[in-house]
Amino acid sequence: MTNEFLFNDPAGPLRQAASTLAPQLIALRRDIHAHPELAFEEVRTAGLVAAELARLGIPHRTGIGRTGVLGLIEGGQPGPTLAIRADMDALPIHEETGLPFASTVDGKMHACGHDIHTVTLLGVAAILKELAPRLAGRVVLVFQPAEETLQGAAAMIADGAAEGIDMALGFHNQPEYAVGRFAYVRGACLAASDLFDLTLRGRSGHAAHPYAAVDPIVAAAHFVTQAQTVVSREVKPLHPAVVTIGQSVGGTTYNIIPERVSLKGTVRTLHSEARDLAEASLRRLIAGIETGMRVSATLEYRRMVPPLVNADSVLEPALASLNAQFGTDAVSEGQPSMGSEDFSAFADRVPSVQLSIGSGTAGRDDRLHNADYQPDEGCIPAGVEALSRVALDLLTRR
Repeated sequence: MTNEFLFNDPAGPLRQAASTLAPQLIALRRDIHAHPELAFEEVRTAGLVAAELARLGIPHRTGIGRTGVLGLIEGGQPGPTLAIRADMDALPIHEETGLPFASTVDGKMHACGHDIHTVTLLGVAAILKELAPRLAGRVVLVFQPAEETLQGAAAMIADGAAEGIDMALGFHNQPEYAVGRFAYVRGACLAASDLFDLTLRGRSGHAAHPYAAVDPIVAAAHFVTQAQTVVSREVKPLHPAVVTIGQSVGGTTYNIIPERVSLKGTVRTLHSEARDLAEASLRRLIAGIETGMRVSATLEYRRMVPPLVNADSVLEPALASLNAQFGTDAVSEGQPSMGSEDFSAFADRVPSVQLSIGSGTAGRDDRLHNADYQPDEGCIPAGVEALSRVALDLLTRR
């Protein structure tokens, strides 16, 4: 393949290389899919990754961020360092697909396609290893744990995974797009994710005598309602924001006013101004409820990951590469999502791009995080081809 690259356009050889790799990558994906591992449990998956990198002759380190793996491909000439990241963890969902390679572990499933991401990056590694003499720079292969809990990227970075990196590529399979199609977003593409735990403490008592108690359930109801005004009446309409209460726990039976109510929620924002405002507003509302409803409040507010912002300096050459490889009709601009992705921890440090890779199966209407999720495995060679072309062009001296 390398000789062909020296004299011909890389599109054809890359497509052929990805197609040749596809059967073994699909077989490995099915193995990983049948043995899903949750956040920071990816010992078996990391072992498979390490074994494959060793087979390819790629130096690597394990145990980065607890269960992550870092591989390194040195180019033949000096240049920048490009990180390409794939996540490895599964979800606590019981699989309902009935596929021959369905999860063998009750209550765990690769319902987000991280098994696809893992083998896609291994395919990219195989191609870039062969092309290493042509590359001007280095490629760091980041196999990351615990994306679903938004903790894995930070753990790997704490262990040095971002040191020396000049730019980064992330990617995710998207069933909304057919195989062979790709999407991108300019600027902020995924939201910051903040979590909060709120406990409202009143005074328990008999339901027939509420005047002798302080009812935290009523206070919690007021908070849930008022929290929605943060979005509707405080954040700028053109700055998307979401405040969601995902859990409310309090009380034991019909006729007892409980001592406390506990709430769990999330705040999603695309802009730092909205993020700061949302936190400050929730704190102000809680202080008001304490005074007005006679409860005491304990709030734990955690900023998990920042928005994921695509950098034009990486996006523009990446789009040029995709258009050259697949044609302009295959690449389209998508919409930002209020979902979150901890690849933003890398993107917050170096110019980065998150690419959406079509994985939709014809005749189905799949969605991520669904017990019956069945992506088209054709997205694996398509992803290998796309990421390899982008990396090659980013690290080729002209």
